[in-house]
Amino acid sequence: MQNNTIKETNFNFEGQQNFYRGKVRDVYMFDQHLAVIASDRISAFDVILPKAIPYKGQVLNQISWFFMQQTRDIVPNWIIDCPDPNVAYGYKCKPYPVEMVIRGYLAGSAWRAYKKGVREMNGNVLPEGLKENDPLPQPIITPSTKAEQGEHDEDISSEEIVNKGLVDKATLEKLEAYTLALFNRGTEIAKKQGLVLADTKYEFGHYQGQVYLIDEIHTPDSSRYFNIEGYQERQDKGEPQPQRSKEMVRKWLMENGFSGQEGQQVPEMTPEWIEAISNEYIALYEQLTTQKFEKSSETDRYAQLQQRISAII
Repeated sequence: MQNNTIKETNFNFEGQQNFYRGKVRDVYMFDQHLAVIASDRISAFDVILPKAIPYKGQVLNQISWFFMQQTRDIVPNWIIDCPDPNVAYGYKCKPYPVEMVIRGYLAGSAWRAYKKGVREMNGNVLPEGLKENDPLPQPIITPSTKAEQGEHDEDISSEEIVNKGLVDKATLEKLEAYTLALFNRGTEIAKKQGLVLADTKYEFGHYQGQVYLIDEIHTPDSSRYFNIEGYQERQDKGEPQPQRSKEMVRKWLMENGFSGQEGQQVPEMTPEWIEAISNEYIALYEQLTTQKFEKSSETDRYAQLQQRISAII
């Protein structure tokens, strides 16, 4: 570990049945439960960047824990406890193979499609004349497939999801209702803290016959936030909206000639740039939760991680 970062873990716990390393998370699987370590790795364009961002994993884990507690009345979620700032422990749910993307504003890939002339997204007809980052008439759900490691997620309609047998119609309708309710709650909480929740994604699974919210929720890796202050003025002037999300990393990469294409090299990640990203993640955590961010200060984070997971499994 360098610069207070957790790059990757390679533990072997008693009763461990399997292990999976995602782009950001290391997942330790047991009979009925999971221990998920949010590392400080950062990915963009389906590429894990060569250097980690200090405290990023802690921010993701603690924002997700915060919002999971704020939404338990809407849908049960997989997390039982967070025994460490970087660790979530909970039920081993079987995921549904779709991501429920929901958009309240025309941004990101939806804007890029709109700019090319697309006016219908998953059965939702969008009006003419919208600008990038404009609010949509109402939030729309634009699901995507949940890709295997190394593959790209792809947009898919609700109709295709059912026709391909990925999720049955009744369950999909339930997931869509949960998605809208979660987005509305996230929007309310963000607004109180001076933020617009522009879009986000949710993942669901099932455990003992019940639907559960899984993965993460309303983090800067899974969501796009704008500042409310100055938003309308920037829209009126046709100015870009600063994005309080991982999009700032993608933008920096593209400005420096990297968009994940074959043969491209990741630009140098300077200490100053890494610190700026870390500070932005921390600032968003404090704004969203109204809680002071407490940096993990243990000298041997790996030993602490192993000890705390061993104590809870």
